[in-house]
Amino acid sequence: MNSSVDEGASKRRGRPRTFDRQAALTSAMEMFWLKGFDGCAISDLTVAMNINSPSLYAAFGSKEDLFREAIDLYGTLEGEATRCALAGPRGIREALSAMLKRSVEMFTRGPQPRGCMVMLGALNVSADQKELRALLHKRQKQIVDLICKRMKLAVDDGEIAPSVDVDALSMMCAVLFTGLAVHAHDGAGRAKLNSAINAFVATLPVTGKSKTVPRVAAGKKAS
Repeated sequence: MNSSVDEGASKRRGRPRTFDRQAALTSAMEMFWLKGFDGCAISDLTVAMNINSPSLYAAFGSKEDLFREAIDLYGTLEGEATRCALAGPRGIREALSAMLKRSVEMFTRGPQPRGCMVMLGALNVSADQKELRALLHKRQKQIVDLICKRMKLAVDDGEIAPSVDVDALSMMCAVLFTGLAVHAHDGAGRAKLNSAINAFVATLPVTGKSKTVPRVAAGKKAS
């Protein structure tokens, strides 16, 4: 084999593997969602993404950077579902029920239940990964803020009395949200989780005196 042929073969071997970056990111998100950041080895990611480790580092920088992008993607998917469920011409009970049940569908999807990648994610990130933990805590707060915003609209519309502590009520809903994620991760069935949601929304202090048609509460996408 002459030198020109050798050179051509070497160039072909050294070329980066082509792949669909978005599809690879989605596969990485699914793997992080299943195993958590600490439990996910680079080999787990490369197999799931169908790329080699040099291509992973070239495309995403590091495991930490890849996790950030995966959290952003999850936030877009789940965040949009949450906003859509809370929006629309429905009362506060119906809105929260729709949001929580939509989340349960995501938590229990697939052959192996995974819970919520955001709410449970910090449990699988070591204490020395301060930036990643801060990112997850920020995402958790955004979920609580979306719920609180919808609660405040219910107060404005007369569905909930102004004397009600909506911050506390929103936190109670967020605690339920986290509990649903934990129990879904541990294998609780969708029917049982939805029964807990029904029991919670039935306790909401709704006045039954809404002044207007329930508002659309989606607003702008949280950053």
